[in-house]
Order: sequence, then structure tokens, then C-alpha cells
Amino acid sequence: MTEGKWDEKFVVFLKKYYWDDILQLANNYPDQRSLEVDFYDLDVFDREIANELLFNPDEVMPSANNALQEIDLPVEKKLIDTKVRFVKIPNKIPNRDLRSKHLSQFVAIEGMIRKATEVRPKVLNAAFQCMRCEHVTMVPQNEIKFVEPVECENETCGRKGPFKIVVNQSVFVDAQKLQIQESPENLKGGSQPQSLDVDIEDDLAGLVKPGDRVIINGVLRSHQRTTREGKSPFYDLVLHANSIEYTDLEFDELEISPEEEEEILALSRDPEVYNKVIGSIAPSIYGYEEVKEALSLQLFSGVAKHLPDGSRVRGDIHMLFMGDPGVAKSQLLRYMVKLSPRGVFASGKSASSSGLTAAAVRDDLGDGRWTLEAGALVMADMGIAAVDEMDKMSTEDKSALHEAMEQQTISVAKAGILATLKSRCALLGAANPKYGRFDRYESISQQINMPPALISRFDMIFVMLDTPNEDVDSRIANHILKSHYAGELSEQRKNLPTSNITQEQVDGHMKVIKPVIDPDFMRKYVAYSRRNIFPVMEEDAREHLVKFYMDLRKMGEGKDAPVPVTARQLEALVRLAEASARLRLSNVATMDDAKRTTRIVYSCLKQVGVDPNTGAFDVDVIASGTSKSQRDRIKTIKEIIKMVGEKHPGGKAPLEEVYAEAQNQQIDRQHAEDLIGRMRRSGDLIKPDKEHVKVV
Repeated sequence: MTEGKWDEKFVVFLKKYYWDDILQLANNYPDQRSLEVDFYDLDVFDREIANELLFNPDEVMPSANNALQEIDLPVEKKLIDTKVRFVKIPNKIPNRDLRSKHLSQFVAIEGMIRKATEVRPKVLNAAFQCMRCEHVTMVPQNEIKFVEPVECENETCGRKGPFKIVVNQSVFVDAQKLQIQESPENLKGGSQPQSLDVDIEDDLAGLVKPGDRVIINGVLRSHQRTTREGKSPFYDLVLHANSIEYTDLEFDELEISPEEEEEILALSRDPEVYNKVIGSIAPSIYGYEEVKEALSLQLFSGVAKHLPDGSRVRGDIHMLFMGDPGVAKSQLLRYMVKLSPRGVFASGKSASSSGLTAAAVRDDLGDGRWTLEAGALVMADMGIAAVDEMDKMSTEDKSALHEAMEQQTISVAKAGILATLKSRCALLGAANPKYGRFDRYESISQQINMPPALISRFDMIFVMLDTPNEDVDSRIANHILKSHYAGELSEQRKNLPTSNITQEQVDGHMKVIKPVIDPDFMRKYVAYSRRNIFPVMEEDAREHLVKFYMDLRKMGEGKDAPVPVTARQLEALVRLAEASARLRLSNVATMDDAKRTTRIVYSCLKQVGVDPNTGAFDVDVIASGTSKSQRDRIKTIKEIIKMVGEKHPGGKAPLEEVYAEAQNQQIDRQHAEDLIGRMRRSGDLIKPDKEHVKVV
């Protein structure tokens, strides 16, 4: 079939299926320069053309573009340099399965954008002026290297140069290089994600940024490698993009149809909406109602506020799970990453500070300059970043989190790059106690290997204990076995052709672990809420929060009393109350929201901020790592050592005497040894020999 026939067929096709879209394009031209065409429409219209497009795109695509440019419009306008962009291509091939047979085919590659260079002009048709006779020669450029004219086209001249390029007569197009790598979810065990270079041009350039999950449709081409010895027999694969589809959208970008909006509003009016949302978070994990309630509030988040002085108050809620092994902490983290539109999961043990924030790398796409590669917290912008095993991170990596949590930015000063990246994400952390299990008679900060400055930035800290209890244990065991049984039925039905298990049986047993609200719908519900709902707190709700805060602070009045809470906890209360209003799509945060918030925070503080010796609330347990009663004891021990030391030459106090005196003052030997050890580490004491201590 000749070129002309393709053109005519495409004109018929475009007029039949896309006439309204073409009129819209003509309206917005030249700002909009491309028309999206669904491959399935082309397939229905003419299977032969559709097949040709997949296997001979270089012949079909120019025809499609010609047809669009030549189409007769009712307005006096020509769509000169417009392009047809084909989407929903069935020829989807994973990166690692690309082979030489796919060269010059139209393929779809799905993955995550790893790097993107700046958008740069690229010359398509260069105008060269002969320096002798000033005649201008146009030379079309190819992809591989810059082509100069061999000799002047002017017959009277005919010299071989020199030539000068005339920029304002040359034709340029915007171009950008990307690197797309396989999404981590689809990887087989033990394999490294493979990446592919992508060239994009014209109105596609500058649309995507690192971290976006996309499908790029285009023609697979090869460029020959050149080495020092000359040309190599090996070729590099490059995808020349024709269109880009987004797969993983931020909350702001999720499309919600009018019907879905009706459903969303109907759900928000349901009096049981809180229980339904809680029931949709990790239903395969039994119990943890309070934790799941807090997680649902984290999904909806408070309102970020921009103040007149230019500062920004974060709305995201940070949470930390702290607890015994085997209480499903990691499971909850992974579920939340799945539920959030932009979720990133990192394990603290294997993540470095540059992996969490940003790394400066040599750019192998462009010309070897330094560029920034976004880390996990930047990739999770507007979503949730889950960091497991936070206690196993090295100290400098933990300090990288400080700024990301409070200011929600990441400042980079590396390799001559000074930049501030946004990381507006909610952090969900999990940590195990230092000695494997949680000791309820020790303060939290001694058991968790994290700096107090970092711990105090979390709005809520949940201690998840694994305490044997016959009634609860049997319910958990039944729940686990029921979910395993449902899984077994479903797998057998799927994989065994001879199985006589019916779909009804599978569905019946799956009810136990089925989320009340479908995860896709839940995402849209959250997106709708975050986009449209900005609650304002009622007067009595504000008073309730202030009273709760003041009551806690009152516990800290008097010279020797501990400090129960700081202003950071008050901000956390506000954020949680806003999230609670957002959950039921209300623009007013009421007394109920405030009460729900104080209930959750109180139960949190009860687990965490209690001095194990006195039973009083003491925020210093979290904030500084030493509770008030402990500081008092340190003072007492110090005075004992001084007093005992005065009786001995050189102020050296024998340890046994110190322990005996401490016993008299109600400090047992175990604690005294512990406190002396701490004081030695902080440099307040020296130990001249094994038996003696001395105050510095």
C-alpha cells in the first residue's frame, strides 16, 4: 500500500473518531500541538493499519501526522507541526525482555523515571552560510552526530568551506533525555532493576520529573557505541518517545468521575464512616483499632498553612511504631505505602542519607556534569514515606531526617550544587527496642536507638507490645488461620484445573480479610478530601484542645515537677483534629474531632511519656532521653560521690561506699551503677582505677 492511501485512511479515521478533539486542538493551537489517539480505536477502524503501526511505525506515523496536518478545518487555521500521539499500546514489554527483534517496533515501556536532564534545544535542520560567497545551505541533521555540508551549493562558488551556522535560520526542537527503570514491585528476587534511555522531543519535553511512574510509548531504536578504538559492534537501545501516560498519580491528579463523586459524598454521610475507613486499613492484621485509626488520619493529613511571614506549618502527620518483633509493624507500613498514591518504602538498615534525601551523581545522559538524583523522601513528595528499622540507621543518616520532617524540605550542598528540594511527605517509621523486647519499666529513650531530637518530631508514637493474653491470642490465631485458609482456597482454584472449589466458597471465606472500602476507591476518597476539604476548627473544639494541653502542662508546675508535654504536641493535636474532619469530608472540625484526637494522643502519651519510676507524665522521657526523676537521681549520686570523696585523699571515692550510701537514699545498686556509667560517658566523672570514682 502506498503512502498516499495511508494518509487518506487516517483522514477518514480522525474525522470519524476524533473530530471534536481536533476542533479543540485547533482552538488551543499553537499552545497544544498534539492529539492523543487510543490504539484500540485504530484497531477497531482498521486492523491492518493497527498492525502496521506496531511493526512498521516509521511508515505509518508520518502518515498519521500528515493526515492531521492536512485535515480541512471549519476555521482558517492550519495545524502545521502537530503530531498524533498513540496511547494504550498493547505491545507492552518489560525492560529486561527487550531484544534485537524489537528494534524499530512500536513498544510500550512501563516504569519509574530515574533521571531527567534539562530541556535543551536540538537542531533538526541547520542553516550553514558559506564564509566566502555568503550562500546559505540547509542540512537536515540525524540523531547520531552533527552533519556539516561537504561543499557550498552555490555553483559559482563550490568551495569546501569554511561554513558558519546561522542560528536564527535553523530549525530547533525542544529535546530532553530520560532514564526509565523498572518499577521495584515487578522485579523477580535478586535482580537489579534495569533502565533504558529515552529521547523525548517537542511538547513532551519537560513534562515528567524523577519519581513519576509512567508508561512511555515509542519506537525502539539503536545507536552504535563508539570506543577509543573506533566503532564498536555493540549497539545501545534508545526509545524515541511518541507519548507518555501516567500510571501513579499524586492525590491532586487522580481523575474522579461525577458518579464516583456521588459515591464519595454518600460514603462521607454514612455515620459508620470512621469504622469503615479503619476496616479498610490492613484487614488481614487483627486488632490495633487505635493504630489503624491513627493511620487513617495520617492518610487524610492536616492542612498545611502558609503564614504571612513566609513560613509554612506542615500538615502532614508523622508516626512512629515502636515495639516487639512480630507485631506486624512492617506489614502495616507496606500496606500504607500501597494505599497512598505516592508511597515509598525504605529500610533504615540499607538506606543511606543520600538514598533518603538526594545524591549528587555524574550525569551519564548529558555531558558528564553533576546532577541531583532524588532519594526516597523526595520521591514520596505529597505521599507517605515508610522507613522500617529506623533504629538501625547510622547517626548521620538519622540527622538527615530532621529537616525533612519539620520544614519538609531537603537542602543539598554537594558537588557545587546548592538546592532545596521539597519533601512534603508524611513519615511513617518503625523501630525495634534495643534489646529485642520492650521493657515497660525502662524509659522509652533508653530502649530505642534514636536521638531524642528526632523522636520528639513524631506527632504520635505507638508502643506495640506483644503480651500473652489467652482471649486475644485465640482471636488472633483464628483470624490468621482464616485468612490463610481463604488464601489456600483461592490459590488452589486458580492453579489447579481439577479443583472443585467454587468461586462462591472463595468469596465467602475472603470476606474476613476483604477491605470494607475497595483500595482504589479509598484512594479517590482520600484524594477528593485532600483536594477539596479545608476544615476550620470550631471555638469549643479549640477550647477543648487548649484545656487538654493546659491540664497536661499543669502536671509540670512546681520547681521539681517533670515537663509533661511541649508545644509540639499541641500542634500535633491540631493536625489530627483537622484530619479527623477531613475523613468525613467536613469543612468544620467539631468537638467530636477534638475529643477523638485527645483520646488517641492520651493513649499514646500513656504508653510513651510516662516516667517508669514515678508514673507521672514526663515529656522529657521522649524529648531529652532523661526523665525528671532520673536527673534528680544523677544529682543525688553526684553529691554522694562528692561527700564520700571528701573523706578520702585526692577526692577519690571508693565505689562500694558510694553504693552503700546510695542504698540509704533509696537508689538500688543496679540503678546506681547505671547512672555512674552514664555520667562517665558524658564526662562528669572519671574512674582513676577500678575501685574508685571522682567528680570532674
